[in-house]
Amino acid sequence: MKLLFLTDNFPPEVNAPANRTHEHCREWVRSGVEVTVITCAPNFPKGKVYKGYKNKFIQRQELDGIKVIRVWSYITANEGFIKRILDYISYAFMAFWVGLFVKTDLIVATSPQFFTAVSGWSLAFFKRKKWVMEVRDLWPESIVAVGAMEKNVFIKFFEWLEKRLYLSANHIIVVTDAFKDKIASRGIPKEKISIFKNGANLELFQPGDKNAYLIDKYELRDKFIFSYIGTHGMAHGLDFILDCLGDLYKSNPELFFLFIGDGAEKRKLVQKADELKLQNVLFLDSVPKREVVDYLKVMDVALVNLKKSDTFLTVIPSKIFEAAAMHKPILLGLQGETKKIVETYQAGLCFVPEDKKSFIEQVKKISLNLDSYKKFQEGCERLARDFDRKKIAFAMLETLKRI
Repeated sequence: MKLLFLTDNFPPEVNAPANRTHEHCREWVRSGVEVTVITCAPNFPKGKVYKGYKNKFIQRQELDGIKVIRVWSYITANEGFIKRILDYISYAFMAFWVGLFVKTDLIVATSPQFFTAVSGWSLAFFKRKKWVMEVRDLWPESIVAVGAMEKNVFIKFFEWLEKRLYLSANHIIVVTDAFKDKIASRGIPKEKISIFKNGANLELFQPGDKNAYLIDKYELRDKFIFSYIGTHGMAHGLDFILDCLGDLYKSNPELFFLFIGDGAEKRKLVQKADELKLQNVLFLDSVPKREVVDYLKVMDVALVNLKKSDTFLTVIPSKIFEAAAMHKPILLGLQGETKKIVETYQAGLCFVPEDKKSFIEQVKKISLNLDSYKKFQEGCERLARDFDRKKIAFAMLETLKRI
């Protein structure tokens, strides 16, 4: 079987779409599938090409047996709606033209940005092949949810295009139950939609002792550490967290918050922390995927937060699975499907999004009760076992073979 996979993000980028695609494709190659990935020069989220790469017309490499073709795109930082659209469209255009010359039996195109799906749809038409749309984000709905753009004629056009893509695809893969329900509510047959949720690479994310070197390097001894690892974007509501930390420091100075990553809001967040003169916060740049494990070992609790919006009731951040694999209890500022998972497995505590009182109460509760903390760790172990990325990849491959 030959598989062509279109994705805007791929390692060495370390965001959730890059990790999911890489880990799935790697398992498929191990199963005997010939996988070709068309992506762009790694640049997310700063909009700067990674060291060792160039934004050339076309570059080829092999990663874990995956044939990787990197195409030119208009590269910009993850900020500014118009520039990002140009980034997305340029990649989709180049992926289409290069994809015409790749032999394949099936095409898969993944979001979050659905211009990639437009490219997959077009390739399927011209190559007379079936194609699968993987929906990792309800775009353009999420654009409106984070306030990046108000609902206008452009959003209405994108919504029309979104439905055309759903209708065109031979099959749709989503990452949450709610995504399936929302797409089906738009007239798409439920039998056309499969759910393959995110998970964790249990070969990479293995629990262990705290990393003493990093603890000493950042002077974190005798601290109880909450850590947010991931994109610092408009959707993540990290400014709310900063607003709570001054009061928390006065009552519990041993509680410390570590933010690791980059994104459109990073500069503003660092500036805000300085203006508030917060003494219990440290911001670090994003680290390579292999090093993330060491930073996960530093934390005591994984902080997962999104802005308060009905749109985010349907999402499941992949960072909950990686934290669970490391047996790190989760402090979740999100309701909906993710809250149900965390509470079902007893893998942590949830606070009401953007509710200061609720946040501070749950921070103290998860950090001060050792017996509860150990029970949360046991819940994390169960959660990680049920969401092993390898199992999910094999199940998804069976669906792709059937299509």
